[in-house]
Amino acid sequence: MAVKDRDRFSTTTRIRLLGEQTAARVYRSQSKRQARRSRLTGRAALLAMVVCSLVVVLAYPIRQYVAQRGEIADLRRQKQQTQERVERLRDLKARWQDDAYAEQQIRQRLHYVMPGETGYVVIDPDATEQSRTDLGAADRPWYLNIWGGVDESDAAGR
Repeated sequence: MAVKDRDRFSTTTRIRLLGEQTAARVYRSQSKRQARRSRLTGRAALLAMVVCSLVVVLAYPIRQYVAQRGEIADLRRQKQQTQERVERLRDLKARWQDDAYAEQQIRQRLHYVMPGETGYVVIDPDATEQSRTDLGAADRPWYLNIWGGVDESDAAGR
């Protein structure tokens, strides 16, 4: 019996017993996992089906939301541009209220001169060809100039 007790406490016997116990534990845990996997498969499929149906149901409203946010951003940008344009027009209106600015613009755009002043128009020598055609148009009545423009555009279309 002393040999048997010694054999029971030997290192190789203990290692062999440990290996058998470990193998038994692994086998038991694998069989439990397989049992759990088979139970979770139905739940996982149901969960996947619920998630997919939520994605399908929410896809259109989310797409609409994103599109509307884009439209809102465009409208805000247009509003900002319109406000800037209104401010520029208000500034221009305020400038035209000033008599000095109005006089300056009248002199510059319409080539008006004050009584007692002599006005000069300097013609660009490179633009003599253009100025000759303009002088011919200035001699005719305005309605003939318009009709001539219609005839020219009609001839260009052919």
